[in-house]
Amino acid sequence: MAQHARNPDQTRESLLLAAFEEIYHQGFRQASLDNILRRTGVTKGALYHHFPNKMALGYAVVDEIIVPHGETRWRRLGDESLNPIDTLIEIGEEEPFPFARDVKLGCPINNLAQEMAGIDAGFQERLNRFLDRWRNAIEFALQRGQRAGQVRHDIDPREVAAFMVGAFEGAYGLAKCAGSEEVLETCLNGLKSYANSLRAMEATP
Repeated sequence: MAQHARNPDQTRESLLLAAFEEIYHQGFRQASLDNILRRTGVTKGALYHHFPNKMALGYAVVDEIIVPHGETRWRRLGDESLNPIDTLIEIGEEEPFPFARDVKLGCPINNLAQEMAGIDAGFQERLNRFLDRWRNAIEFALQRGQRAGQVRHDIDPREVAAFMVGAFEGAYGLAKCAGSEEVLETCLNGLKSYANSLRAMEATP
């Protein structure tokens, strides 16, 4: 316990990662603070020192775990030296979560959106802002690709970005319902084929 007391930043990060995993497995409303404390070895007093209540902990999971993890991946879409189609495909093939995914549990973003966005304004605002930034990153990358002659000019980057985010989240939803890694891979392969279809003819490898 003394180690946690001497390292408040480490304690906070440990609590957030444990909370992320607990919420991913159980959903926010069923997530157990006792389970989080058992995982981390942190006292209840230390938990409430960092987070005054469960809702504040949930918001912090979105703000400090989910958003930074997503932004780290999307940041490459702004690199003008990279082909945006190649980058989109690479990102889609990477592990999207802070730890190994469980296809039977779906996507934590989609799970939280389905569970909490309709009943809590704080979650709705955070998750909607997250998804907006994801769509915007794709849209701006496609616009840049059009200017560089890498992306077809007959597509609407805004519409394509919205479709791709929806398709990605839908892939995890279908795979969760089926409990099947094969379903997920089939969906993601379809999304990869769609991304390749966006290449300008002269930029097709």
